[in-house]
Amino acid sequence: MQNFFSYQIKVDNLPNTEQHYRLTADEEDCKKIQEILKVPAVKSFSADIRLRLDHKTNILKLWGRVKADLVLQSVISLENFAKDYAADFELTYDTKATLKSQREEEEEISIDDNTPDVVINGVIDLSDIAIEQIALVMDDYPRQEGERFEFKSEFSEEDEKKNPFDVLKKLK
Repeated sequence: MQNFFSYQIKVDNLPNTEQHYRLTADEEDCKKIQEILKVPAVKSFSADIRLRLDHKTNILKLWGRVKADLVLQSVISLENFAKDYAADFELTYDTKATLKSQREEEEEISIDDNTPDVVINGVIDLSDIAIEQIALVMDDYPRQEGERFEFKSEFSEEDEKKNPFDVLKKLK
């Protein structure tokens, strides 16, 4: 099944040599990525990904760089603005591990261990990985350069100085 901007790879079909993939989203793909990232617009999206499968150890190493030119909405002014993102990443997959086998090994693994990800149904999708990498580096609360939040109270200074518990003294 081929979805939008989808580049699925069957892991078992990979050779031992390093593979190189360049993904570029067209206008229609950018609209779908926009929905996934929940941003006002995606102007461009591309990824340069390399991977290598070691058939002896069943370890798939995947690394690369992903770039996106996004339109974000400021959490302060609510105005849209453009921002470029680029992320370098490196991932490791264990092609023979399953979610069940990883759960069983969890007791033996400490948090400091770099546990490889699991390949589900023998397929990885490079576009999903690329989109995830941009999502990981995006600002949680985007704002334009130099924009600062300044709190302005609705109450007068006199109201703010009053102790809210003074009302309780009247109850005695």
